[in-house]
Amino acid sequence: MPDTTPPPSSAIDPRVCPLCGQSNQCANEVERETGIAQGPCWCTTATFDPALLARIAPEARRLACVCARCAAKTPHPTL
Repeated sequence: MPDTTPPPSSAIDPRVCPLCGQSNQCANEVERETGIAQGPCWCTTATFDPALLARIAPEARRLACVCARCAAKTPHPTL
């Protein structure tokens, strides 16, 4: 039987999009790694479709940013 235990949060790389596995270019992570001040990350003002967020594995939620490419691929609901 395969192990279905979620990985510890330390196994989640905050620099990688939890949906596509590519670099998410998170300004917060760039600043944390380099020590060089960055402007606010694009995601701080973005609106994410709940369907997009639901696709993120529960153990990765709020630990790694979705990249702009994945966010742009998700249609936004009409208000």
